Amino acid sequence: MGSEETKKHPKTHLQLNPNWAQLQLKVKSNGLNKSSKHTKNPESETHNSILGKRKERLEAESDGSKPSPLTPINDDFSLTDVVAMDCEMVGISQGNKSALGRVSLVNKWGNLIYDEFVRPVERVVDFRTRISGIRPRDLRKAKDFPTVQKKVAELIEGRILVGHALHNDLKALLLTHSKKDLRDTSEYQPFLKNGRSKALRHLAAEILAVEIQNGEHCPIDDARAAMLLYMKNRKQWEKSVKDQTRLEQKQKKRKPKKKPKLKDAAIVKAAVTAS
Repeated sequence: MGSEETKKHPKTHLQLNPNWAQLQLKVKSNGLNKSSKHTKNPESETHNSILGKRKERLEAESDGSKPSPLTPINDDFSLTDVVAMDCEMVGISQGNKSALGRVSLVNKWGNLIYDEFVRPVERVVDFRTRISGIRPRDLRKAKDFPTVQKKVAELIEGRILVGHALHNDLKALLLTHSKKDLRDTSEYQPFLKNGRSKALRHLAAEILAVEIQNGEHCPIDDARAAMLLYMKNRKQWEKSVKDQTRLEQKQKKRKPKKKPKLKDAAIVKAAVTAS
């Protein structure tokens, strides 16, 4: 009976050769890989390669987090014909005297070309951290003042120097700079209000639509803000500088006061001799 059952109901699942099973699996997996490569959307690859940073920026804007106008637009860290500088001060003596604590310079693209903490010659009694952002640990391995002063002098020599209230920064560095090469956002006529200068943070908010100096100051952001203010107004600013230079040259070329007549000069000479 058992043999008859076997004949009537043969086994439906035949056992495959192990080697043949492995071969089938390999062929099947290769077919899937090839099909997945072909089904990949080439259009998406093109978009990724073309958009790059622009795509990231668009996505950021869609999230409501627009990139700051102070963010450099390229990776050019070269020393350009225009540089912007900002310094942060610490308190020395009784705390009422200022000394250089940090100096930052950026090129015309806003890329950082120099940023150093500075160890003042005199002992620091007030780090002014609330504004300067400088802490005791920042000055432990800071460079000495003469080293920083020399380097900054090399970087700004012969270049247009941009900044806000630059006379304070140059005074802290014990440096001078040609007046014709200074572009001070605290003195530029269109930036003044009733003849008085505005704070850099106000100019940045009004003209650049960016907030700076909320709490501790960042000299890099301040230098970038000053540079961007200059670059946005560069054409008109440089025209006003040229006009002022021409006016000064004309004034110098004016004829000097007439010398006294020969007769009058003889009388004056005689009077002096007689006395």
